[in-house]
Amino acid sequence: MTVREKTRLEKFRQLLSSHNTDLDELRKCSWPGVPREVRPVTWRLLSGYLPANSERRKLTLQRKREEYFGFIQQYYDSRNEEHHQDTYRQIHIDIPRTNPLIPLFQQPLVQEIFERILFIWAIRHPASGYVQGINDLVTPFFVVFLSEHVEEDVENFDVTNLSQDVLRSIEADSFWCMSKLLDGIQDNYTFAQPGIQKKVKALEELVSRIDEQVHNHFRKYEVEYLQFAFRWMNNLLMRELPLRCTIRLWDTYQSEPEGFSHFHLYVCAAFLIKWRKEILDEEDFQGLLMLLQNLPTIHWGNEEIGLLLAEAYRLKYMFADAPNHYRR
Repeated sequence: MTVREKTRLEKFRQLLSSHNTDLDELRKCSWPGVPREVRPVTWRLLSGYLPANSERRKLTLQRKREEYFGFIQQYYDSRNEEHHQDTYRQIHIDIPRTNPLIPLFQQPLVQEIFERILFIWAIRHPASGYVQGINDLVTPFFVVFLSEHVEEDVENFDVTNLSQDVLRSIEADSFWCMSKLLDGIQDNYTFAQPGIQKKVKALEELVSRIDEQVHNHFRKYEVEYLQFAFRWMNNLLMRELPLRCTIRLWDTYQSEPEGFSHFHLYVCAAFLIKWRKEILDEEDFQGLLMLLQNLPTIHWGNEEIGLLLAEAYRLKYMFADAPNHYRR
């Protein structure tokens, strides 16, 4: 650990242990990334799940965890009833497809946890119910809260080595933090997904202003933004990035006002422009779509995400506050 990293970690520890954590200051510190050691508690605070007052935290956690397992007792058996069967079946199909290349998520115990979290969320949010894509949004929280109890590589960890109490805490905390996130973007998942349609349209408008050449290139080869950017909005770029990069991205999203909705739009624009050379080199519809659906980010790490976020911030600064937002 470098001197700079040690200093940053110390700053986080001071903030987190103070009687009343200054959330504005915590957001400011978290924007450029949260140290792994303090990420679980920082995320609980940033998502609004834990109170800023440190004396109330223990009791809040206990109460919220009990409340979640109360929902399980109350609702989970109804998954086999006729009116919930479709929801449960869809969740059951989607979960093995969530991060299929990461051994952690192929473990039966982890898949059961995800089934419970998603089913309870769907039952409690009938306006949207369960929609494909929501399954991805549990994984960063689950991995971060798991990392609190695991020193080694989380992605290959066998969860049967943990006590039932620890697993229950991770499950309940993942449920509540995912719920908080979804509260801010629920119109992405209501009928016909109007939030996503709107955001894809906004991305198209934004790109037409930032990089007319790329925009016209898409028009020339009849590439519709919806064909690639629907997934970017629906899954918050999680299908385009390694999980470690998503977690780093979410440090910033949770520090930024409307990070998962408004700021995400600028991140998508910056992400698209990052590949402008490759995009302009492709000269047919098929090639462009293949490129856009398989962007080569497998080796990305914190540095690439840092640059992406800096560019997104620059775009937001230039365009968000302009009058006639997104309009020529």
